[in-house]
Amino acid sequence: MIKTVKAVDLKDKRVIMRVDFNVPMKDGVVQDDTRIVAAIPTIKYILGQGVKTLTLMSHLGDPAKDAEKAKAKAEKDGKQFDFDAYIKGKHRMAPVAAYLQKKLGKLAPVVFAGEDGCYNKKAFIDSQKPGTVIMLENTRFHKEETAKDAKDRDKLAKALAAYGDIFVNDAFGTAHRDHASTASIAKFVPVSVAGFLMEKEVNYLEPIVTNPVKPLVAIIGGAKVSSKIAVLESLLKNAGALVIGGGMAYTFLKAQGRKIGKSLVEDDQIDTAKKILETAKKAGVEIVLPVDHIGAAQFDAASAPVTVDKVDLPANLMGLDVGPKTIAKYKAVLAAAKTIVWNGPVGVFEFDAFAKGTEEVAKLVAEATARGAITVVGGGDSVAAVNKFGLASKMSHVSTGGGASLELLEGKKLPGIEVTRVRDCFIAGNWKMHKTRAEAAALATDLVKALRNGKHKYLVAPSFTALETVGEIVKGTNILLGAQNCAAEEQGAHTGEVSVLQLKDLGVHAIILGHSERRHVYKEDDALINKKVKLALQHGFEVILCIGETLEEREKGKAESVCKNQTVKGLDGVTAEQLSKVTIAYEPVWAIGTGKTATPEDAQAVHKFVRSVVEKLYGPLAARQMVIQYGGSVKADNAAQLMAQEDIDGALVGGAALKAETFVPIAKFN
Repeated sequence: MIKTVKAVDLKDKRVIMRVDFNVPMKDGVVQDDTRIVAAIPTIKYILGQGVKTLTLMSHLGDPAKDAEKAKAKAEKDGKQFDFDAYIKGKHRMAPVAAYLQKKLGKLAPVVFAGEDGCYNKKAFIDSQKPGTVIMLENTRFHKEETAKDAKDRDKLAKALAAYGDIFVNDAFGTAHRDHASTASIAKFVPVSVAGFLMEKEVNYLEPIVTNPVKPLVAIIGGAKVSSKIAVLESLLKNAGALVIGGGMAYTFLKAQGRKIGKSLVEDDQIDTAKKILETAKKAGVEIVLPVDHIGAAQFDAASAPVTVDKVDLPANLMGLDVGPKTIAKYKAVLAAAKTIVWNGPVGVFEFDAFAKGTEEVAKLVAEATARGAITVVGGGDSVAAVNKFGLASKMSHVSTGGGASLELLEGKKLPGIEVTRVRDCFIAGNWKMHKTRAEAAALATDLVKALRNGKHKYLVAPSFTALETVGEIVKGTNILLGAQNCAAEEQGAHTGEVSVLQLKDLGVHAIILGHSERRHVYKEDDALINKKVKLALQHGFEVILCIGETLEEREKGKAESVCKNQTVKGLDGVTAEQLSKVTIAYEPVWAIGTGKTATPEDAQAVHKFVRSVVEKLYGPLAARQMVIQYGGSVKADNAAQLMAQEDIDGALVGGAALKAETFVPIAKFN
């Protein structure tokens, strides 16, 4: 869940806001104001809360790279190139500030901070009247904005952070970029939240990957398989059907042994296509490929369209659109869909003679919206298509971010979104060595029903023998499948062990490592646990790393040192990027079976300390985002008190997880 601008008090605050005002410009005149208009609801809301100042920052193209290309083109055409005029007409934010002033009217004055860059503007900003909007110069005039080295990005980020008490990110189009003004700034501002545009994008796109309303049908088109591999693999996990169109469809058809004539094909992706087809078959996901085509002899808008009434194309033609039989198949597949996500056209819609297939898809998706389906259009070309056919308003949501929407659908964590993330309340049930497969199936079935509308993140970790059974039951629900342990090696002669490869094959999402029983009963040390942690992360699992002190250690005043050592050693070698897949679970071993009680205040004190350890290792932003579960005795009557503590973000539940009537009240605490 992301934290939005509505969740914070803005009165008399200085707000620094990242917008995506990367709009097309010609001679200093805005040519398309779509992105400016999209940010206005958030801007108006902020101004309406009585802020001291609102400072806006955005990029507007890439001055250095774009000027170099423009100069090269001018020289090639035998024309003179006026660098200053080009920069002024294409990359300066002053005209954008003036345009925004027209849009806001008398609501607030908009002032431009000057062409001398984004540094040293605090005095200028602080001198403005309350309620003023300040527009900074194009952030990409500074090489630090996009620098690969975090230290370089931090230099600009610190300067920008000085202009605000609260950072608002409403630039979804750049959310996938780890830049100074999109993500690094959050390290140096006390509070980071999302604007309304960012909130809407996340609310529509994230559930498609995590927990869509089913049946889900994904329409994936475009030219190349190579650019869509990750999104295809991601959507296979939840989709009932994948419609594959556009140029990339011919790589899949060739992988099936079909004749594709002169159609676009990526021969180096044939094996990938075969693998995706096989994975889909095993998962029971229908793959819909063209069964007829509209072809042409050449890739040209003037080429005469030729209808090919079968799957195979003759040697002299290339497929540029789908035929009527394929469109009929699309209609049948989409008829029952409750969620549709569309990324990429199914034909060369830019050529009118080959636009029919994409236009019909747009109409079918619009019809699905009208009957109540959730429809999301993401990606530059598919957005251009629905705009061309005048159907954008008929979709549930049309994404404003091309690369950002694609990466979100791939299941990636986007830096610009993650900085606004509120720590999930993560409730996990560790069933330990309990339950036969039949008993585990019954419990899992009960939990799926009871937690269907739950608001938190949920996981169950049955014994190894029940993983496959429970996995089938929770698949596609809001309950994740967890394992209680894994071997420290990928595979080999390790009798009685279970490998990460085997767990991945069973659909396991997360692995519990370093549990107190593994540490104290089976004598696993920090080095072995760390080896498992790194192996699990390497294979894409989430990890719940357990830490905690014994009664003897606590009575000797070693609680903090034990938790620190276990945290530091457990995370040794874990990168900042991998850390986003780690949850820490604090187990007060001293309060388990000893008759002693850990109060919510006891737990909070340790959680706060552990968070400080993470901050020293990875920085304040990573620490704020780290989910730390409580792994002591959690019950229905103390769950709310524990979760109310600032640094307790959920629970790793043992005994109470073995019955639905005891686990559900914890999982649905208010």
